[in-house]
Amino acid sequence: MSRKTIAITAFALFSLFFGAGNLILPPQLGFKSGNLWWLVAFGFCLSAVLIPILGILAHAKLQGTMFDFAKKVSPTFSVVYCYIVYVISIALPSPRTASVTHEMAIQPIWDSAYLLTSIIYFALVYVFVVNRSKILDVIGKFLTPGILIVLMLIIGAVIFNLDFNFGITEFKSPFSHGVLEGYQTFDAIGAVVVGGVIIISINLKEKKASYEVKKSLIRKAGWLAGLGLFLIYTGLIFTGALFHDAFDADVSRTALLSGISTKTLGNTANLGLSILVGLACFTTAVGIVTGTADFIKGRFNDSPLAYRITAIIGCVLGVLMGQFNVGYIIAVAIPALMFIYPITIVLILLNVVPDKYASPKIFKWVIVTTMLFSVPDFVASIGHADAIASFTSWIPLRENHLGWVLPALVVFGTGNTIQKKTC
Repeated sequence: MSRKTIAITAFALFSLFFGAGNLILPPQLGFKSGNLWWLVAFGFCLSAVLIPILGILAHAKLQGTMFDFAKKVSPTFSVVYCYIVYVISIALPSPRTASVTHEMAIQPIWDSAYLLTSIIYFALVYVFVVNRSKILDVIGKFLTPGILIVLMLIIGAVIFNLDFNFGITEFKSPFSHGVLEGYQTFDAIGAVVVGGVIIISINLKEKKASYEVKKSLIRKAGWLAGLGLFLIYTGLIFTGALFHDAFDADVSRTALLSGISTKTLGNTANLGLSILVGLACFTTAVGIVTGTADFIKGRFNDSPLAYRITAIIGCVLGVLMGQFNVGYIIAVAIPALMFIYPITIVLILLNVVPDKYASPKIFKWVIVTTMLFSVPDFVASIGHADAIASFTSWIPLRENHLGWVLPALVVFGTGNTIQKKTC
């Protein structure tokens, strides 16, 4: 594969993960992380960069669809997992795009209600989903470069113009807080959902290429995309940390990003960034609803009616949830992410390791263990931590909401040891 092909594929992967919603998370992380911004950045990039890129590498290995990610557990489990992921996608990250658009692009200009924005927003989303317009593909080619240029200017202005003075961190566990905030990007789920689409596109464009060549292309492009994400996320966290005393402590994520943009580049550049973010949010929402409708359509014998009904449901959910502010939607998403994200991470890792270490039995044992030990974090996230504290206090990393990690690793290692001895 030529360097040009690798670069184009890397940029496509970067655009896949670089959603507008992700932009509002790193600056506030840095704003609150103080002198430990680097530790928070490490945790955030672990779950928001490394795991998603490994998801793409897993797709490169499987050369399949989202269903193939979990089929080793069982076909039934895989179908249920797919349904849950798509429901979460249209109920949380899709509406969040409307809220981000309202707070960054609408609210500063017009003092209108969230509900009005979400109604108009998802009415337009429905029109584009039903008509499958290619206009968004054209717009999308210019959105990411435009946002990247503005962000690099912001980061550059901060690095060369501000003194490196940091505050005191607000986080008790900076690393784990960064990891959990990375869940909110939904990028690991995005890798599983949309990664298959990237693979299909590459297969169509490179029909004559062998499996190994295509696999190598995706690997190289994946790591390049990951490097780009790492640099942008780290730069934004670092930028937020340097502005620790420039805004009120309770400043919202969107207000902080807009404020930093205005202070570094001025009102005109901030307006440009707001418009670009709004358009990027819209393309993301259309992509999520279209992908979900395509999945349901496929489950119902390619029924056009199923496609339209799913699109309507997705847009109605978008209106219902999109009328709330970004902070509220992020808070509502926490319980769902505490349960589905560990399962997604483990599925990605199991699909990346060599097959001899990830037999169907290992898949079943590790996934069941992950689900079991994710329950305490899920229960704690809905406000009932005290009710189960006496039963879960012995679980390592429980206080960091990562109680599933060590049990899953132990079962993975033990299971492979047992299989090796019985072979």
